[in-house]
Amino acid sequence: MKNTKILVVEDEGIVAKDLQNRLKKIGYIVPAIASTAVEAIHQAAEILPDLVLMDIKLKGDIDGVEAAWEIHNRWNIPIIYLTAYADDSTLERAKKTEPFGYLLKPFKERELYTTIEIALNKDKLEKQLKENKQFLTTVIKSIDHGVIASDDQELVTFMNPVAEKLTGWKQEEAIRKDVSEIFKIINIENRIPVENTLKQVFQKEKMFCSQEDVILISKNGIETPINNRIAPIKNDTNNLIGVVLLFRDITEHKLAIEARREQVVQEQIVLQLEQLNQVKDDFLNTVSHELRTPLSNIIMTLQILKNTCTNKQEQRYLEILQSECNRELDLINDLLDLQRIDATTTSSLNPEPLMLQYWLPNLLEAFFVRSQQRQQILRLNIPSDMPPLITDSSNLVRIFSELLNNACKYTPAGGEIILSVHHVENEEYNATHSTIFTIGNSTEIPAAALPDIFEKFYRVPHADIWKQGGTGLGLTLVQKIVAQLHGTIEVESRAGWTTFTLTFSNL
Repeated sequence: MKNTKILVVEDEGIVAKDLQNRLKKIGYIVPAIASTAVEAIHQAAEILPDLVLMDIKLKGDIDGVEAAWEIHNRWNIPIIYLTAYADDSTLERAKKTEPFGYLLKPFKERELYTTIEIALNKDKLEKQLKENKQFLTTVIKSIDHGVIASDDQELVTFMNPVAEKLTGWKQEEAIRKDVSEIFKIINIENRIPVENTLKQVFQKEKMFCSQEDVILISKNGIETPINNRIAPIKNDTNNLIGVVLLFRDITEHKLAIEARREQVVQEQIVLQLEQLNQVKDDFLNTVSHELRTPLSNIIMTLQILKNTCTNKQEQRYLEILQSECNRELDLINDLLDLQRIDATTTSSLNPEPLMLQYWLPNLLEAFFVRSQQRQQILRLNIPSDMPPLITDSSNLVRIFSELLNNACKYTPAGGEIILSVHHVENEEYNATHSTIFTIGNSTEIPAAALPDIFEKFYRVPHADIWKQGGTGLGLTLVQKIVAQLHGTIEVESRAGWTTFTLTFSNL
């Protein structure tokens, strides 16, 4: 009752004033009195009362019934009619506005109070019920399950948007149709139609959960794998009044299961490969020891013999033997390195930031000495503001040592060797930048030889002017290490120059 506002609509002034006083005496607030239907609608919009006491018979073109209909539909305000007499047609019109009560004039205060309280309580319960219904409807429409409800005749009474999407039926099309016409399912293995399980729920009055996944066939013939369950709907007297069917699209679930199965298989393959790589590493370590140890011993023995031998011809023979042993040892080292690179994964690299403007000059010191001895010109071009390159430094040393060694080997006296470095923005590959190295030397490789220079044991004929020798595996190793560092290497040779271009991004 507290702060309950009531709008009085009565065209008899004395009656209206008396009613206002009686309401105030009971404890209600009467902020306004209206004497016409138009005034009543205006006052209702302005003060938004909790209840309206409406006289059916009002002066003017619009009576109380029309005013009540307008107020209730616009603002959902409960109406109680006041009437001394009304003809049958007027009463029928009044019923259609769904009033919350009638008071026959004259009435006592107790009747007035009781009717008002019942109307207010009924309005409160109806609004709560409406809110609960709206909440439940919103929840059902929001869940990712399809929901179909039916009555006790197995006729559809409700479908949520997910059910509409999966079945291909709109709710307005499906209402009052048999559930079996809307919800058609077949066995996922043998494609035999699944019998109507709603009857089991009606008979046993218990929830039914499908133990197997099935395929739902939509109105348009689209097939969707689903799982489903059916639950009985009972009223407050525990009588069965319908069923609710819940089902879910399990396409993604099945894909996830398949993906997980494939992942397990891949993990097993990776594990087996790791085990094989470990076996290979163990083998390489054994081979490395068994091959290198005898050669190292032979080289050491030859060195001792050279130091004790005085015969020049014998000295020459010993030098030849030592040179061949060193070449054989280099070959073994390169072959083992190739095998190790093939067995190495990116995770075994050790990336670190390299300030190339300081790192490269240190690396080139030995090559500056060698180039001066051979009267070659070695130059390094690198900007002072080069950003750091994050990569594996030991592998980068191997790459540049091999390429610079080749450049010194094949460049004639008076020739040039130029190492240049720069970086570029690389939006295409979503990287902050790429570092590009070019190593050029003033000698030319025949065009016919270029496609083969990265092949194992290939050597450019008649190119080793310094008779330095080699294993024929250097550039093969370089190409593999570059790829391992996620880089690229290209070579071109023309106009008396051969240039290797290497591109790296941060690891």
